[in-house]
This record gives sequence, C-alpha cells and structure tokens, in this order.
Amino acid sequence: MELSSRQEEIIEIVKENGPITGENIAERLNLTRATLRPDLAILTMAGFLDARPRVGYFFTGKTGSELLTEQIKKFKVYEYQHVPIVVKESVSVYDAISTMFLEDVGTLFVVDDKACLTGVLSRKDLLRASIGKQDLNAVPVHIIMTRMPNITVCRKEDLLLDVAQNLINKQIDGIPVVKDTASGLEVVGRITKTTITKAFVELITDEHI
Repeated sequence: MELSSRQEEIIEIVKENGPITGENIAERLNLTRATLRPDLAILTMAGFLDARPRVGYFFTGKTGSELLTEQIKKFKVYEYQHVPIVVKESVSVYDAISTMFLEDVGTLFVVDDKACLTGVLSRKDLLRASIGKQDLNAVPVHIIMTRMPNITVCRKEDLLLDVAQNLINKQIDGIPVVKDTASGLEVVGRITKTTITKAFVELITDEHI
C-alpha cells in the first residue's frame, strides 16, 4: 500500500522511540490525538505497527513487500471463487464448444445428475476433438474429457496461493472448487488464472486492505 508522508513520518518516530504512546506521537507531530487516530489505525491494520495496551505502539520490523506476502498467504479460495460453468456428461462436444465461447471460459466442468464432478474439459480437449471429420453433435463429452484421478481440485478453505501454484505446475487454466458429499465431489465454484490475477491486482491497488 502507498503511505502518506505523515504515515511514513509516524513509522520513523515509532522506529526510533517505540514503544511509544499515541499521545507522545501526536505531540512530536504537533497534532491532536484525534487527528492522528485514523493514521495509527491504518498502519496497525496494515501490519506496519503493532499496539499493546498501556505500552504503546511499536514497529513490527516488516517491509512493505513482506506485509504484501503475508496478505497473499492469508487469501482463501472461498473469498475469490466464481460460479462454476458445468455441463452434463451427455452433452455433445459441439454444445460444449458453444458453452465455452458463450461463457467466455477456458475450462468446463463435467458433472453427473447429482452435480458431482466426473470430468474436466479444456480448450485443448475440444480442439483435439474438432480435428477430423467426426460429427461433433454425435460425440458426447464423456468420451473426450479428462477423468479422475487426473483432475486437480481444491476446496473453499484452501489457500489461494496453493491453488495458484497448482495452476502453474499443472499448466491448466482452471480448477474446480468442490465439496465432499455422500454422492461424490460436488462442484461449488471455480478458480482460474484470471481469478488469481484479479486477486493480486486488487491487493496491489490497496482494495483488499
């Protein structure tokens, strides 16, 4: 996050004199405690400063990049997951291609009648199926989809950073967010490379803090 000149001055005062009370910081800046309160709250919430009752404020010793890393490591999947785009196993390859373009996604999740995951369709899967002279209306997606156990999944409490690492390592565009049920893995969301990018941009532009 970008700090104001006054906030940077507060940090320097706390670095040199901490622990120090809010009243003493205000005196050094020739300001009232009330005027200073929002700045101290921001610096404390952002992690630059910490405060202890009856002791005062002290510098955490963390740089902006370190605090940024800490924030990223706290992000959970449920905070950023989107509505999954799913198709049934019986849907034709032609209809799956149409759905992918209409929904503007790179991955479709194939589910059974109980909304449980049975497969994944990527752009590459559909492209391979399109090569040749076969009738795409006559080929169901369950013929060409990737099946378990070759599907990477995540759950809503997983760390977003771990999911991002899986997207990179597996070279895939999207991962289904699933919930364990008696019938199988119910698809409840999706995380994509675009999701990860938006999350990190949001953090950098200070919308999340």
